[in-house]
Amino acid sequence: MAKPMEFGVDALVELLKAAGEPTRLRLLALLSAGDLTVTDLTEILGQSQPRISRHLKLLGEAGLIDRYQEGAWAYFRLKQDGDAAALAGIILSAARVDDPVLLRDGERLSAVKRTRADKAQAYFSRNASEWDELRRLHVDDRQVEAALLGVLGPEQVDALLDLGTGTGRILQLLSDLYRRAVGIDASRDMLAVARANLDKAGILKATVRHGDILNLPLDGSEYDLVTIHQVLHFLVQPELAIGEAARMLKTGGRLVIIDLAPHSLEHLRDEHAHVRLGFSHPVMADWLAKYGLAVEKVVDLPPASPATQALTVTIWVARRQGGEGTAADSIENREE
Repeated sequence: MAKPMEFGVDALVELLKAAGEPTRLRLLALLSAGDLTVTDLTEILGQSQPRISRHLKLLGEAGLIDRYQEGAWAYFRLKQDGDAAALAGIILSAARVDDPVLLRDGERLSAVKRTRADKAQAYFSRNASEWDELRRLHVDDRQVEAALLGVLGPEQVDALLDLGTGTGRILQLLSDLYRRAVGIDASRDMLAVARANLDKAGILKATVRHGDILNLPLDGSEYDLVTIHQVLHFLVQPELAIGEAARMLKTGGRLVIIDLAPHSLEHLRDEHAHVRLGFSHPVMADWLAKYGLAVEKVVDLPPASPATQALTVTIWVARRQGGEGTAADSIENREE
C-alpha cells in the first residue's frame, strides 16, 4: 500500500497556491504530457516568454516540475516522484477532460509535437541508409530484442537508465518493465528522434537528455537497471563507460550490455567509426569485475548462416555487488 501524502499546513497552502492559478494549471497539464521548452509553451499558450518563465519558476520552486538543460535549450517536465508530484496528479485528474481551454491547449500541443516529429523524421531519413547497412551486418533486431526481454524476465524496475539511447528504442521496448526511465545521448539530433518516438508511442514515464556517457549529468546509485545498447564499440575507452554505468546502479542493480562479439571486419573502422571490433567474454568480465559487477548471464546471438560475414551479437547481464571497496564505490567517493 502506497504511503499517504503528508504536508504541513504552510507547505500545502504554498503548493495549492502554485498550482491554483489558471496559466500554471495549464502548464502542469501540458507538462504531464511530456518534456517541453519555454518556446514550445509560449507557442501553445500564446503568452510572452518572460511571463511563461516566471510561472515555470514558481512551479519549480514548489517542487511540482523539473528543469534540465540541453545546450541552449531548457526543458521542463512534471515531477515524477514525491508527495508534491502525487498532489499534482490528483489535481490534474480532477480537471474535466472536455474543458475547452485544456482541449485547445491539447490541440496546440499536438501541433507542436507533429512539427517536432517531422524534423526528427527528416534527420532519420537522411541517415537511414547507413543504419540499414549496419543492421544487415548482424543478427535481426527482433531476435536481439526477444533475447533481451528473455534475459531480463518479468522483474519490475523502479528506475531505468539507457546510455546511448539513440532513437529511444530500448525505452520503448522495456516500457512495461519500468516505472520511470531516462535515456542519455550525445547527439541532439538523435534525441529529437527519440522524443518523437516516445510521443508517438504515448510513453510519458520516460525522458531523454543530452549527456556524455563518460561523464553523466546524473546522481549515482539511483537506478535498478542500466542498459548500453550497441554503443561501446564506438568508444576509445569503453571500460570507462562501464564504470559510469556502475556508478549509476543501486546495490543489487543490473547492467545489461548489448554489443558485438569479436570480428575482423576492419572496414567498419573507416566507414562507420567503429573503434573496437567487438568484445570477448573474458575482456568484458574483467571490466565488469573492476567496477564491482558480477556477470550473471551471457547470451551469444550468431548470424543464421556461419558462411556469411554477418556479426554475432552478445548480451551480457551483470549485477552490482554490495559491500565496501568496489571500484564503482571509489568513483562515487571521489566525486562527493
